[in-house]
Amino acid sequence: MMMFSRHTLLAAALFAGVTPFANAATDGTDGETLCAQAAYSMGLRYQQRSAEVAALQRQGYALATLRLEQAIADHDASADLAIITDLDETVLDNSALLVRDMQACHDYTTWDTWKHWEREGEPRLIPGAADFLEFADEQGVDIFYVSDRYQENEADTIASLEALELPQVSKDSVMLLGPPKAERRAEVVENHTLVMQLGDSLHDFSGEFADADLEGQRRLVEENAERFGDDWIVFPNAGYGDWSEAELNAWEASLEVE
Repeated sequence: MMMFSRHTLLAAALFAGVTPFANAATDGTDGETLCAQAAYSMGLRYQQRSAEVAALQRQGYALATLRLEQAIADHDASADLAIITDLDETVLDNSALLVRDMQACHDYTTWDTWKHWEREGEPRLIPGAADFLEFADEQGVDIFYVSDRYQENEADTIASLEALELPQVSKDSVMLLGPPKAERRAEVVENHTLVMQLGDSLHDFSGEFADADLEGQRRLVEENAERFGDDWIVFPNAGYGDWSEAELNAWEASLEVE
């Protein structure tokens, strides 16, 4: 986690409506404790509550529908078309877990609360996801849900997807954490013509991104620019990602207030 000043974090905590002094190390001055996780509040507020994110998610699925229509038209019926989609923050909205953890001053990026959530949590659908997946199913396109949710919770993840009435949910189509995503994608490609991938992380599209640092990922985005919005559809996730500890670039001019 990046370091923030006491006053910055306190302001973020108050803005988020959380108790800033709980379950954290003492600050060494007056015995109070500082909840560093309150720094997540702006990103989570954007991810969970902003109309802009809902619009971007719907826009992503509208574009995916158009691109899938084109792909179907470009292939004959024997092509065995398939799409691969990530689950978390692509099809499923897990922000309730992230907000709960932040308000408890727990760092959810340690991923130690996700197993409980996978078993008992109630994720919401990302806007537009159900309509798109139903369209793919109606067109005879095979759907594979490739996610790094825990394999030990496979039955619970499948139950969650079934409760949300998503199509083509089975032990064969839901491919969870075990082999790297690149290997799971390759397994799909063995017997299908893969025409689209959807995700919120660049790791969802190519193993090259998983092996690269942040600057390498930015370079790979440039090299693969023609694929984004075509057969790679990316969804916004301001809650977590490889970028979360990146250094920020600031204007070097001194602060002037008028």
